[in-house]
Amino acid sequence: MSSSGTMDHKCQNCGAVLKFNPHGQNWVCEYCKSEFNKDEIDAYEASRGIEKLTNETEAVKLEKDLDGMDIYSCPNCGAQIVADENTSATFCVYCKSTAILKNKLVGKFNPTEVIPFYKTREDAIEAFKKLGKGKPLMPREFSNNKNIEEMRGVYIPFWLYDYSVNGNIVADAKRINSWTSGGYRYTKTDTYRVDRSGSLNFYKVPVDGSTHFDNSIMNSIEPFDYSGLVEFSPSYLSGFLAEKYDVDSNAAGVEALTRTQNSTTDVLRNDIIGYSSVVVTNTNHNVNLNKSEYVLLPVWLLNIKYEGKLYTFAMNGQTGKLIGNIPIDKKKAILYWILGFAIIMVILTIIWFI
Repeated sequence: MSSSGTMDHKCQNCGAVLKFNPHGQNWVCEYCKSEFNKDEIDAYEASRGIEKLTNETEAVKLEKDLDGMDIYSCPNCGAQIVADENTSATFCVYCKSTAILKNKLVGKFNPTEVIPFYKTREDAIEAFKKLGKGKPLMPREFSNNKNIEEMRGVYIPFWLYDYSVNGNIVADAKRINSWTSGGYRYTKTDTYRVDRSGSLNFYKVPVDGSTHFDNSIMNSIEPFDYSGLVEFSPSYLSGFLAEKYDVDSNAAGVEALTRTQNSTTDVLRNDIIGYSSVVVTNTNHNVNLNKSEYVLLPVWLLNIKYEGKLYTFAMNGQTGKLIGNIPIDKKKAILYWILGFAIIMVILTIIWFI
């Protein structure tokens, strides 16, 4: 094995591994407390003779374990790091250093841009704890600090698509008028065929590029503010996990196209006003793909297992939007019901004997 398969980012003052700081949007050394901006990081990496990933043309040949997992060497302590084929940044279990897996970020797997984390792990944990406040029937597993400490920041691979659309819809629209005359109630229904056409442009329609993550969860933490996209650098991965895509642009584009067509229909449908009811009967959209790009977007993830089911909580690492459902502890619910019933019976008994 060769440590050339991994990389990290060192403090130029003490040599310890740096981590990206979301609040300061800079890199911090946890040992000597030095802080560095992006220009300082780039200049130091250049002085160490570290090539940019985009200049690497050959993937590092790796050893594999018996389960087919890739084996790397930690650049900090030399311990073995085991990762699956889709992991592009992970941690050494011994020294806790970030290991950025270079061969997973080159060629077609080299992202063009990234939105750095703006929310810290502490922000994510605090938001999760707030989610559980005021819920006495929450299972203990969801307030257990050991479980909550498993909150992990992950850069999720996304495809972003730009489309231009010439759309047309046909709808049946009705106007219904009712009135009373001579003791009778009259209803008049007028039916119209309504056409709407328009040209629309869609920018950065997102689709999750990993099969490891539930698309409905990723969709629920949208939107991201794409003005926060910056040119990709592996230094942003320091201190976080990262995945590379296993759904290519063509496959992910199917979902993006469907979302674009549905949005076009919705926009044109919302332009049909003044009717009692509107039913779209036909759509025809000519969609042109102008651009697609591969990016990494920040997400805080927490998985908690309860009664054999895995509950996933996800927070947008840029905006702080948190989604996830906390189940009800059935045993607690029964206990609260019995307690409530007992209290009511005591009150009724006191009232009866007064």
